[in-house]
Amino acid sequence: MREASVLVVEDEPEIAALYEQFLDDRHDVTVVSTVEAAVETVDESFDAVLLDRRLPDGDGSDVLTHVRSTGLDCRVAMVTAVEPDFDIIEMGFDLYVTKPVDRESLHTALETLLARSQYDDLLREAAALASKRAVLEAQRAPEQLEANAAYTRLVDRLEAIDTDIDDAAASLSPADYRTMFRDLGRR
Repeated sequence: MREASVLVVEDEPEIAALYEQFLDDRHDVTVVSTVEAAVETVDESFDAVLLDRRLPDGDGSDVLTHVRSTGLDCRVAMVTAVEPDFDIIEMGFDLYVTKPVDRESLHTALETLLARSQYDDLLREAAALASKRAVLEAQRAPEQLEANAAYTRLVDRLEAIDTDIDDAAASLSPADYRTMFRDLGRR
């Protein structure tokens, strides 16, 4: 998996340093400790956000609301000591992880977020290309399609995406699928 850009929002300096130590061997990690700093820092360059719920200047859900309302395309995991309650139903996070978190759990959470993102991107690209292929196949004779290099590249790309989707799907759990299809229903 490629190196990801990860924003860690954690106000406990020891925990923030530990998370950074756990992740910086594989990922580009930025650490902030407040809602204000997180809102100012998070942008389209981040692939994932690991977000504490209780921060000194507010609630982590404010950062989450900012991420979703500005349309940033990053995955967000709440990594918190707050036991989940029914209030989480309306929150737009991708994963909820309860502290304490060890190295393996943090890596697993991040890998889950990145796999979900990759799968979503592949599905969007596949849908767009399949739509183009369907339009062309409805309008052009098979011999015209076969003779066109751009169409051939489109078909080849679709085949490659199918393989990539299969590979990405193998890393997803049933809960991942439920979450993705729930998210698709909201769009």
